[in-house]
Amino acid sequence: MRNRTLADLDQVVALGGGHGLGRVMSALSFLGSRLTGIVTTTDNGGSSGRIRQSEGGIAWGDTRNCLNQLIAEPSIASAMFEYRFGGQGELAGHNLGKMLKALDNLSVRPLEAINLIRNLLKVNASLIPMSEQPVDLQATTLSGDTVYGEVAIDRLAELPVQLTLTAPVTTTREALLAIAGADLIIIGPGSFLTSLMPLLLLEDLTQALRRTRAPMIYLDNLGRELSMAAANMTLARKVHMMEQAIGREKVIDGVIIGPATAAENLADRVIIQRPLAAQDEPHHHDRALLRQALDLALQSLG
Repeated sequence: MRNRTLADLDQVVALGGGHGLGRVMSALSFLGSRLTGIVTTTDNGGSSGRIRQSEGGIAWGDTRNCLNQLIAEPSIASAMFEYRFGGQGELAGHNLGKMLKALDNLSVRPLEAINLIRNLLKVNASLIPMSEQPVDLQATTLSGDTVYGEVAIDRLAELPVQLTLTAPVTTTREALLAIAGADLIIIGPGSFLTSLMPLLLLEDLTQALRRTRAPMIYLDNLGRELSMAAANMTLARKVHMMEQAIGREKVIDGVIIGPATAAENLADRVIIQRPLAAQDEPHHHDRALLRQALDLALQSLG
């Protein structure tokens, strides 16, 4: 049997948040409805954070980021979705992507709101919030202090001794079904502590990851993280921390890294190390090079 490529897969699931997940989704958008992104919803920074503080709800910013990168056909609808208000007024910094929040206020289920906007923007890939219940990230420091919210956690100079969610929320049912039916699961890239780890703090999601037989690949960041604590982590430490959260040793079958990343202490994993940077944005993955690296990882995993 010939080695499989991405084009042969029936269901690819990518986990993450922010710009990283959007980049992966846009690189794999040729898969259409066979591609699903599970999006972190704990962001408390920027305009998303201001809206959450005043009105509650899940964070929509990462989902909007992914939708923006998946828009294939420019239209009036897509221009409206990307529009951001300027000036100094109350709307300054907000964008019309907040129509997701408007639908939320109308008691439309968050996933239904995303699907409505996806159809409007002609986006075929699925996007699922990690949970439809509002929740935040919190950390416990070495000194025993509790730090609330992604923004404050990203400012920590040292790695926290524990990361938790502020409430025991459940994973969106459709996300669990996507993982159960996946042929490949991708984690990252993205801010390690605040975009990737929140997903792995959901008990039912990690249970689904423990049960899956799909190969799991971690995409490491190309640039140095703004978070000092995360920036000082080795690749092996990140993999170990993710596997501890998932609850299964060596569940991550392969890693894809750039030329500058050290890959010690990762025995029995497929390691794909090659140039991956986009020419215009060296800290972002080039879409074509990322597809090639994922195909190579699949072939190496057999």
